[in-house]
Amino acid sequence: MIKAILDPGYQPMAKVVAEYKENVKLAGGVPMVIAVERNKGYISTYKMDIYADGTGHDEENYGVAERIVKTLLWLYGGYKVTIAGSKKIYEGLAAAYQKGGAREFDANFMARVYEKPFEVLYVENVEDAPEEYQAADPVGRHLDGCRIGFDAGGSDRKVSAVIDGETVYSEEVVWFPKLQSDPEYHYQGILEAMKTAASHMPRVDAIGVSSAGVYIDNKIMVASLFLKVSDEDFEKKVKTMYMDIAKEIGDVPVEVANDGDVTALAGAMDLNDNNVLGVAMGTSEAVGYVDSEGNITGWLNELAFVPVDYNKEAMVDEWSGDYGCGVKYFSQDSVIKLAPAAGIELDESLSPAEKLKVVQKLMAEGDERAAKIYDTIGVYFGNTIAYYAMFYDIKHVIIMGRVTSGEGGTILLARAKEVLEKEYPELAKTIELHIPDEKSRRVGQSVAAASLPQI
Repeated sequence: MIKAILDPGYQPMAKVVAEYKENVKLAGGVPMVIAVERNKGYISTYKMDIYADGTGHDEENYGVAERIVKTLLWLYGGYKVTIAGSKKIYEGLAAAYQKGGAREFDANFMARVYEKPFEVLYVENVEDAPEEYQAADPVGRHLDGCRIGFDAGGSDRKVSAVIDGETVYSEEVVWFPKLQSDPEYHYQGILEAMKTAASHMPRVDAIGVSSAGVYIDNKIMVASLFLKVSDEDFEKKVKTMYMDIAKEIGDVPVEVANDGDVTALAGAMDLNDNNVLGVAMGTSEAVGYVDSEGNITGWLNELAFVPVDYNKEAMVDEWSGDYGCGVKYFSQDSVIKLAPAAGIELDESLSPAEKLKVVQKLMAEGDERAAKIYDTIGVYFGNTIAYYAMFYDIKHVIIMGRVTSGEGGTILLARAKEVLEKEYPELAKTIELHIPDEKSRRVGQSVAAASLPQI
């Protein structure tokens, strides 16, 4: 196995799950079904064989199943988990996802997103498990008419006026949404951007919005842009903000999507292909997916919280309180985490972004220690693509974000490709890895956002 040179304790989820499944197969396992239900009654299921309850493997069963349930929740989203076939696994999960349990954060987050209490249910027979029910609305790639594309970032907001697929006007404005507690700041900033774009077209036919956060039916459920806004103001003034602003512009169709999904859509439009997973490594890990039909799925795709390392001693994410999750492997946090192991001391008074710049400067100077950091992240990433491929049908992986810029990104990508080729040769034949150039990404994002609504 290709080693993560700066992280000897690393246990890739893809390897752990594959080995577990192989051992169960040799021992003769029994079936289990995990079903996760989200908005509109959509249900995602995962079927696997496990050791029968009470045969001395209960801890092993639970260890793997708990990580997979967590993966399903943050990948698809959901407020109801049903376990069919294993009472022991159900009991462990019910305890973990209750108040005071190890996964209380996850349960509370999902309850807020779907506006329903979180629950874990048990069904004895796998035949009685809820059945898969998926639907992906065709979203995006509509380029007809006069459209506004808006991209809400944490440090700047971008807007474009797009007529029949051609950008006729574009601007970037610096703003500070995460520092403002008055939602009027956000409202007026977004409205001003939309009005500016509208002034460069004869009319507005539709508005598409790309924004960090979780969106259900165009409503803002959770978004870091409104970090300082009180819960009361969020409910009253933020949740329907994009729809309210669209009404002011002229009551036109509006479509709001997570920025990761719009990035994947921009990549799919650029590649003129589907089954695209876009992964941005920046402050956190942001992910989007375009399916085989070219649709955004409505899944959460919040892979920053998906486990990628089975090692229980792995670094814990401060927000969720869980170990081994993507945020500490595919973001600036990963670079900072690995620096001491590489022999690089970073000044503690620097911000995370400044610490990343120090390592990038060393990388630009050809420092071998910095190269080891990117090499290790490349090993993480190659293995993790194999894990993601257990849940997504992937033909293309597009990586971007400031962690991937410069020579470090080249090392990261080359190592990830090598891991795929040597450790997962079947996947390497079907999955291509790409780093887009800066220009196509910046322009592509706003055109992709503008293409979201259907007129």
